[in-house]
Amino acid sequence: MATNWWAISPLARATKKLIPVTRPPKDDTGSLATDKRRDLLELSIGYLLIMLAVWTPQPWQRQFYWAGLTWVVLTTAFSFDGLSAMGLRISGSLRSLWVVGLAIAVAAIAVTVAGRIHTLHVPDYPALFVKRYWAYIIWAFLQEFLLMDFFLLRLLRLLSDKKTAVIAAACLFGVAHLPNPVLVPVTLLWGGAACLLFLQYRNLYTLGLAHAIFGICIATTVPGPIDHNMRVGLGYLYYRAPAHHQRSQIDHIVSTHACVIADAATRRS
Repeated sequence: MATNWWAISPLARATKKLIPVTRPPKDDTGSLATDKRRDLLELSIGYLLIMLAVWTPQPWQRQFYWAGLTWVVLTTAFSFDGLSAMGLRISGSLRSLWVVGLAIAVAAIAVTVAGRIHTLHVPDYPALFVKRYWAYIIWAFLQEFLLMDFFLLRLLRLLSDKKTAVIAAACLFGVAHLPNPVLVPVTLLWGGAACLLFLQYRNLYTLGLAHAIFGICIATTVPGPIDHNMRVGLGYLYYRAPAHHQRSQIDHIVSTHACVIADAATRRS
């Protein structure tokens, strides 16, 4: 048998070190498909639990609420996207602070109009205002976290186009506020705008603050019989206006679908 002197020569061995052996690229198609299936599963189960909590009577309502909250927390922790991607870093807040200023301006106009047509109902003093709305401010930030970090980030991975993902997230947000005729169009518009702002600035804090301003503005300017004290789902359908009709409702307390979920829906005293 002839000996291949080139193969065993020092020059051949040196050539092998200089020229790396090429391997076929790793196929990530299967891994990507698995990640998309996981995102779709997490999104579907989370949204289903939210809708069940909104549309289920007690005592199941509270159970679905805690199940949904637990699901969102665990899945978010498991697929952690990073503080910057999730908009949880304070740095950069100044660039998007104009959103809060715009929200204040819109709220000021709405309050002025409501005062002129006698539908404004605000607490008599600041301490009562804080007592009445501090929980809603927290819930406003939580809603933005759900919309951006739970829904939008997954939809961006599931869908091929950012615009489509934004529209889908806004629709999910709006549908969760059915059948409220005031909140559904407002949340559709704000949901889409907030998603676009989030993609631009990646800051959850300014969006949460603006959301809180808009929500409190609606709570204090729209009469309860019209928006049923901002209730949604069964809370909206079960709402009963007070026997005495009044346009200015001093006892009006905010209640979004979070309050309905947690069995903390507002009630007339």
